[in-house]
Amino acid sequence: MATSRQETIQTVLSSGLEPVHLDVENESRMHSVAPGSETHFKVLVVSAAFQGMNAVQRHRRVNELLREEFTRGLHALSLRALTPDEWAQQPGANFRSPPCLGGSKAG
Repeated sequence: MATSRQETIQTVLSSGLEPVHLDVENESRMHSVAPGSETHFKVLVVSAAFQGMNAVQRHRRVNELLREEFTRGLHALSLRALTPDEWAQQPGANFRSPPCLGGSKAG
């Protein structure tokens, strides 16, 4: 049976970052894509691997791990990457993706 992109993202990030918390949500349904698409995801990842990194470095690390998925059709990633200490101070309850602007239909 084929693995979904969501499962692949979870597996890749779990092995690459050893997170203490990981949420991966397919938000493709909220965008101008075909039903059943796996192109837009929201990821909340909490890992000690982010210690000493700024936000840009964290995002680059996640994007680097998911490089192959981007070449296979992953289009957008709404990302929140925290250390365990940051997570303890500000859990991700208010983490929302920005609204879809309709891609090529906008404007």
